[in-house]
Amino acid sequence: MDNNLAVVINGELTLQYDRAKPLPGKQRAYLDLMDERMDRGFELNDKRIDAPDIAQRAQLVTLHLIDALDKNEDSQISAMCAWLALRLPELQQVKVAGDGAEVTIDLVFDKPYIKPVKPIPIKFMPPASKKKH
Repeated sequence: MDNNLAVVINGELTLQYDRAKPLPGKQRAYLDLMDERMDRGFELNDKRIDAPDIAQRAQLVTLHLIDALDKNEDSQISAMCAWLALRLPELQQVKVAGDGAEVTIDLVFDKPYIKPVKPIPIKFMPPASKKKH
């Protein structure tokens, strides 16, 4: 299994989080604090969630990740990726598609990110005609 979590936005690999890198204690404590805050419930899609399950938590964290990416907030990007990677160890990709007004999030557990191969154009030349001498 690939040890990376890939974040793919509109078909482009935006970042990869390496689960093999150890997370410092201060950052682990921040993830625990995130969990404690989510334990109290939150608003998601204009609905109050009092006892969020892991899928709802992942959706909220992914929305925060998208926002942090838009604002170039490196510490928040790192925290959101760490939460997703460590709380969902089977998660391979976070796929986001949309234009900002409407966003679709797909959490992919069964397929690691594979960099698309760029096609190489090949020009075929018609065979040279045989001339009779």
